Amino acid sequence: MILTARGIDVVGEAADGAEAVAQARRLRPDVVLMDIRMPVMDGLEAARRVLADDPDCRVIMLTTFDLDRYVYAALALGASGFLLKDVTAAHLAAAVRLVATGDALLAPSITRRLVERFGPGPADPAADQAPGQAPDRTTDPEPGRAPQPPGVHRDLAALTPRELEVLTLLGRGRSNGELARELTLSEATVKTHVARIFAKLGLRDRAQAVVLAYETGLVAPGDGAD
Repeated sequence: MILTARGIDVVGEAADGAEAVAQARRLRPDVVLMDIRMPVMDGLEAARRVLADDPDCRVIMLTTFDLDRYVYAALALGASGFLLKDVTAAHLAAAVRLVATGDALLAPSITRRLVERFGPGPADPAADQAPGQAPDRTTDPEPGRAPQPPGVHRDLAALTPRELEVLTLLGRGRSNGELARELTLSEATVKTHVARIFAKLGLRDRAQAVVLAYETGLVAPGDGAD
């Protein structure tokens, strides 16, 4: 009702995660609003399957509180952001329109808070890896943690020194304007660098870039935080 009243076509609804995957496969929506906790199949697994079936689809996760470990896992899988369930009608509609254009909904600073809370800690095997080197994941991730989705490259060797610098600042939550000022570049040049980084590493948006920067050890918790 909320979305339809604001000119957004709602092509389907689902009562659980398994039904959501089936509906998305059949209807091919541009955007999916996915509850994190659902019966039959949880929203995390449902989001993974939806994005694997249709990489062009955008998924927004719905949760009851912002620092939810499953939100972090969803971002690592390629979700475009999250909304609290008490979001206003206007904000909900604006969020759907935003991610439909290809932008990430989540502010980089909030992504950083999630990564610092739920990302690899000192005891994680990744802590002994060199920056840019993939950790050895021989066991299943703990609840709320997720491997990178297919297509995301953890090896940063493909990046130029300048692109590595840009990714580091992205990981610290910098906007394009802040990147331009810190690197003494035009915003157009910054956008070009960001686009090339996304293409080389198979990233969907800035939220995934922040997650990857932390998980590869390129940025450490508290490093350069405002």
